[in-house]
Amino acid sequence: MKPKTIAIILAILLTVCLSGFLGAVIGGVIVSTGIQNRVDKALVNLSVTPTLSPTLVDPTQSNSLLLSTANIETDITQAVAKVGPAVVTVVGTIPGQPTFFGLSPDQTVSGSGVIISEKGYIVTNNHVIEGIQQVVVTLADGKQLPAKIINTDLYSDLAVLKVDGQMPAVAVFGNSDALKPGESVIAIGSPLGDFKNTVTVGVISATGRTIDSGQGYQIEDLIQTDAAINSGNSGGPLVNLAGDVIGINELVVRGSDYSAPAEGLGFSIPANTARAVVQQIIEKGFFARPNIGIRWQTITPDIAAAYDLPVQWGVYITAVSSNSPASQANIQQGDILTQIGDTALDEKNSFINALFNYAPGQTIQIKGIRNGRPFEVQITLGETHS
Repeated sequence: MKPKTIAIILAILLTVCLSGFLGAVIGGVIVSTGIQNRVDKALVNLSVTPTLSPTLVDPTQSNSLLLSTANIETDITQAVAKVGPAVVTVVGTIPGQPTFFGLSPDQTVSGSGVIISEKGYIVTNNHVIEGIQQVVVTLADGKQLPAKIINTDLYSDLAVLKVDGQMPAVAVFGNSDALKPGESVIAIGSPLGDFKNTVTVGVISATGRTIDSGQGYQIEDLIQTDAAINSGNSGGPLVNLAGDVIGINELVVRGSDYSAPAEGLGFSIPANTARAVVQQIIEKGFFARPNIGIRWQTITPDIAAAYDLPVQWGVYITAVSSNSPASQANIQQGDILTQIGDTALDEKNSFINALFNYAPGQTIQIKGIRNGRPFEVQITLGETHS
């Protein structure tokens, strides 16, 4: 092949290669530019506002977050707002006692209470103010007022105090007879005396409970609740969701040395019982209980076996007061009483509780054993009060 021909062929091949290279470069630039344009357009169409949640973002304002709020007011908060200002802390001083080393220092005890009258009457537990010399009431706002003890009733464990001045709020008694297990309730008080107006929530666990007082009688018809009740809560209100006081908190049972520890066993005095006792104390200055004028010792199967007594249950009369209903009915020292009215004395029915089924002035039948023989008398009940 001639050199001239070879030169022409090489020129043609070089031209083809250059054309292909230039076409690839130009095409890449065009494609790249198109892609960039599309990306730029897409970015223009996108907002930089974070799309965290449709409910949290205001689409009209860039870079702003709006937090959604809910109405958290409930029946519980409304009930607490209604009754809470009427709940008080009761602080008492027990004077020092003479000892071998001199007079012991005064002791301070505390509990809770609730204002039930615009005139300044406050209900609390008898055991909160028992034995104290001075009483001071601290209102929910921290203001302190001296209080006077109007009177108490040992057997219902209730007491009435009175303070002077304008009351911040007055609680209202509800109908405790309408309570049902499972109903939500709120306890308000000052546990340990330091944590004033503490609110705890639970349910009615049961009604009609009975607790042995350890003093010869049983505390009957109590409300059981699992709302936390601690030392210092005594005397404070148990409240329903309507904001009515349906009980006065009294005690908590945590078990004994012979049983497993327990939680959530709180007990309250029913509002209907509290209303009756408190109203009479306010009106008369005392709450009247029936009385027959005797001193007695409870008989149990163990005592009966130890002293060879003819009955398993009852009361042994150790003394009879002169001019008392018992003496007028010819009840004598050494008699054993086995039945008061229609109630036989046994493990479930103590003498005091059987007697308290009746009112002062009523005439009832009493049955017993005298010198090994049964006897029966009629007796007109007397009246006793604190």
